[in-house]
Amino acid sequence: MLTRKQHELLLFIHHRLSEQGVSPSFDEMKDALKLKSKSGIHRLITGLEERGFIRRLPHRARALEVMRLPEDLERAPAAGNGNGFAPKVIQGDFGGALAGASPPPESEAMQLPLYGRIAAGTPIEALRDHDSFVDVPISMVGQGEHYALEVDGDSMIDAGIFEGDTVIIERSDTADNGAIVVALIDREEATLKRIRRKGGAVALEPANKTYETRIFPPERVKIQGRLVGLIRKY
Repeated sequence: MLTRKQHELLLFIHHRLSEQGVSPSFDEMKDALKLKSKSGIHRLITGLEERGFIRRLPHRARALEVMRLPEDLERAPAAGNGNGFAPKVIQGDFGGALAGASPPPESEAMQLPLYGRIAAGTPIEALRDHDSFVDVPISMVGQGEHYALEVDGDSMIDAGIFEGDTVIIERSDTADNGAIVVALIDREEATLKRIRRKGGAVALEPANKTYETRIFPPERVKIQGRLVGLIRKY
């Protein structure tokens, strides 16, 4: 059974991941729970981790994953509209089997077209190899059309997206503010970035402080899909 503060913190982390796809900072958690110091947050995080509600992702700052929710939260509607990126990470080989587990039954997996490595200067459609596919759990995708892309570069590492990862994209020409999308710039340059609309402009934000945000008039940017999942191969 969770304490009131553990319950509040778990709900806050869950909502932030659902809306933005990135864990809140310890300062943000402290302010949200109206605590005086971050040491209280460390104790709450440890308690949630020991009870199996969250886990810390190794070698990554601010990287938390919600493993399960109390029954009352599972019945409650999620915060926001679900269009942010809450990573569903599958770790293992591309055959769909997790380490130490049996492959999922055929009925629980589906094949998505695997496009090439997303890189500047190449439209998404030009990347497609009609002979390449990747198996993904059905639970990772919802309604609509999906495809997979290999990530090239480190511009989104602070969002937990690394070079060599395979990202699952829901094809769409719209996305909410803050969603991670595949954007086509000037009909020739494809990139995976977080989208922000600021006044009459569109900002494509990296998740790596060594890269700059790029700002364009809306007519120069076309959304080709939004990020819904990620597969990592070791």
